[in-house]
Amino acid sequence: MASPSPSLAALPSVDRLLQRRESGALIEAHGRPAVTGAIRAVLAEIRASTNPVVDTDRIVERVAERLEADAQPSLRPVFNLTGTVLHTNLGRAQLPEEAIEAMAAAARNPVNLEYDLAAGRRGKRDAHVEGLLCRLTGAEAATVVNNNAAAVLLMLNTLAARKEVPTSRGELIEIGGAFRLPDIMARSGCRLREVGTTNRTHLSDYAQAIGPKTGLVLKVHTSNYSIEGFTASVAEKDLSTLCRERNVPFAVDLGSGTLVDLSRFGLPHEPTVEETLKHGADLVTFSGDKLLGGAQAGIIAGRAALVEKMRRNPLKRALRVDKVTLAALCAVLRLYSDPDRLAARLPTLRLLTRPVGEIRALAARVAGAFPKKFEVSVIDCESEIGSGALPEKKLPSAGLAIRPGGARTAASFRSLPIPVIGRLQDGAFILDLRCLEDESAFASQLSKL
Repeated sequence: MASPSPSLAALPSVDRLLQRRESGALIEAHGRPAVTGAIRAVLAEIRASTNPVVDTDRIVERVAERLEADAQPSLRPVFNLTGTVLHTNLGRAQLPEEAIEAMAAAARNPVNLEYDLAAGRRGKRDAHVEGLLCRLTGAEAATVVNNNAAAVLLMLNTLAARKEVPTSRGELIEIGGAFRLPDIMARSGCRLREVGTTNRTHLSDYAQAIGPKTGLVLKVHTSNYSIEGFTASVAEKDLSTLCRERNVPFAVDLGSGTLVDLSRFGLPHEPTVEETLKHGADLVTFSGDKLLGGAQAGIIAGRAALVEKMRRNPLKRALRVDKVTLAALCAVLRLYSDPDRLAARLPTLRLLTRPVGEIRALAARVAGAFPKKFEVSVIDCESEIGSGALPEKKLPSAGLAIRPGGARTAASFRSLPIPVIGRLQDGAFILDLRCLEDESAFASQLSKL
């Protein structure tokens, strides 16, 4: 067997490295097992190197660097300058301070999650949000699970397992990550009964599909795309009347979901949960972390008898939310009780309604903070809402075009202490500043580029 090279023979042992004074400080900060593991990993890298460096001081430095990198949290704050406000990959809605404080209090202390303080016995976790949801939507009852896909899954499994669910072919949506509604329906145990065509579905199509095997009729709000031209769809009121005549539940999946008329804030109107229930829907499902502006959750609101059936489904326990999510959702829902101040207090609405003049002035200020090696110009651009909400609505915005603007530039911005996420477009690296609120924190790190 070949003997080790002279340089590798000089490698210090693990024990010797652990005995160094610098290692003592690392052990105090990270623990002995972590330091030992890092030393072994660095020594293994050196042995595998074609040009090994056996300087003991440098080895300890590499161990410290490795430990510091390992100690960094995987989830890190970033600057979302993509131009997409509700960016799924970047966590969707930013929570208001009221929700953050409520989450911290719930995380720090025991809480009455499933305890009725007045009666002194076991309670229901839905009780913390149900009253708020019913007041805001006009529903008889409401329950919460961990996202909207789970809400649809629970609803279908409870009311339509081994039964048919008529749904328009034009509403068989796909959301991010190739996640499709028909897949959810299959997992729920129901059978999809496609009605109509991609562009035209009539009331008679539903009438012909409803029969003894029908569990419920599902209408899906196509929030992330639109079909134009020679089209036809069935109004919720008409479909509700048909379902009542046939004694079949009528459910609507709103997807993004909103609790207020967005047109009052200068945005396009989206159907609200309250409107959908007034149109005759027995159940409505929607997300908590999109247009509603809260934490990730799926909400089901509607007839009390149907909601209670879902609560008794064992699947509900598997899909329920924890105390921290409930605390955040409660805090956000309370903000809706004061709609006149909602746009100022709810980050999602604040960012969506931010005046373009304010964003343009911000861009002019920030442009001067960049290192001189970059060519930076203020530009007009367009933001989008994101997460499948109002895909055709573009929001006038402003930002910066940075050149050179290739992949290396984008990677340089992502390597900053607070990574900056933008987009590449027309040979430039574009930063849409609609979502930049901490101007000083952003500008202060640009010198590190």
